[in-house]
Amino acid sequence: MAAGKWIGGALGFIIAGPLGALAGYALGSLFDRGVSLESLDGNSGPQYQQQGQRNSFFFSLLVLASYIIRADGKVMHSEMEYVRQMLRHNFGENAVSEGNEILLRLFEREKQMGAYAYRQQVMESCAQMAANMTYEQRLQLLSFLVEIAKSDGETHRLEIEALKLITAGLRLSESELDSLLNLRDSSVSLDAAYKVLEISPDATDEEVKKAYRRLALKHHPDRVATLGEDVRRAAEKKLQEINQARDLIYKARGMA
Repeated sequence: MAAGKWIGGALGFIIAGPLGALAGYALGSLFDRGVSLESLDGNSGPQYQQQGQRNSFFFSLLVLASYIIRADGKVMHSEMEYVRQMLRHNFGENAVSEGNEILLRLFEREKQMGAYAYRQQVMESCAQMAANMTYEQRLQLLSFLVEIAKSDGETHRLEIEALKLITAGLRLSESELDSLLNLRDSSVSLDAAYKVLEISPDATDEEVKKAYRRLALKHHPDRVATLGEDVRRAAEKKLQEINQARDLIYKARGMA
């Protein structure tokens, strides 16, 4: 594993708790040179702390991805390939090999612990993420997980159930999950567009406008800028899809 991305920065809040336990196992090969988790606690200045936030987000994403990918009892090649492409696009080429190896180690850990015990640790990890990440960072995390679940062309019932568990664990709402699940279809389906805006077709024009403003504000790319420009760009793409949902509803209603 290419250690530079992790050894060169902080690990932030993942050094302790259930995430720290998973990190100790999944990242163990990084510390063969005598570097400890505690030496990377992210308390050495703003830039170091920002790197800690980013690495914590990156590792948290992989932990939750390991659960989502295996939710239906199998590891699909399309899902693994999507994760590799997502890591390459959002975190850079170094993240591809690192992320792939970490995922394989997490799959191995799940087999060792058993599905139930691993799920419990994932849920405890969600609570740790919820306590240490901003609301907007957790929304972006869930957005990535939804894209992974949808990457093979269909979203299995067990994947939906896993996403609902994670959504609750991250202290987010099912309406927010439903919004993200409908993003891809919102440019062609009016029903999906309403779900993206988290409103019903019976909403008034003013309620539509308020719903869009609220959604655009909480998904604004600047709110995840501390995680890096690449994550910010991913949030921009999501906002564009939200805008498409708004445009479809406005057109159907004859709104300006």
